[in-house]
Amino acid sequence: MHPHDPEVTAAITALDLFAGLPASALDEVTARARVRTLGRGARMFDQGEPVERAHVLLSGAIRIAQAGSDGGQVVLRFIGPGEIFGSVAIFTDHLYPADGIAMVGSTEASWARADWLDLIERYPRIALNLITIVGRRLAELQDRVREMATQRAERRIANTLLRLARQAGRATGAGTEIGFPLRRKDIADISGTTLFTVSRTLNDWRRQGLIADDRRALTLVSMAGIGRIALG
Repeated sequence: MHPHDPEVTAAITALDLFAGLPASALDEVTARARVRTLGRGARMFDQGEPVERAHVLLSGAIRIAQAGSDGGQVVLRFIGPGEIFGSVAIFTDHLYPADGIAMVGSTEASWARADWLDLIERYPRIALNLITIVGRRLAELQDRVREMATQRAERRIANTLLRLARQAGRATGAGTEIGFPLRRKDIADISGTTLFTVSRTLNDWRRQGLIADDRRALTLVSMAGIGRIALG
């Protein structure tokens, strides 16, 4: 795909990251973008690799996972269309802190580090938008830390599903389908609990008619019911 493709141009200019920019600035942002499409399972970048580009997801889904000292991986976040990823390290140690893996076929736009810094310097509105986005993610992280410290596992799982539904939910005839191909291990990692506990809890909720899940997607049949569990 080419950055001058009308669909790609529309997707880039509609990003929250570039909200408030004049048309001339959006033209420059689009012209400097590199657009690429990767298949399911493709690695966008590897943990510890030098950061060369700032990334935005245009379509698909990305799993951000970090390896521990024991070699195991923990999922830190899922990235949906319209979200930035792998870019904060440009302003810190210049190394990717985690792996970025395509969960499905995905298309990203990215900017070379030098171009990205130049765009931010020339158009401070990008920096303000970036601060807002990073601030929202920090608030979400603080919520997750608080939940892990104060809530029982069932409430943490419910809150995790509600966050994912807000991030990437779409209405269907059955309820709100989460637009990520979730593994139960992914939910366990994000909610800070065990795979056994997640499997037992989701099975219980499915029997109660609160959720429906298969290999393709997880659907919240009763958002209100999951919400009541999240509130305790």
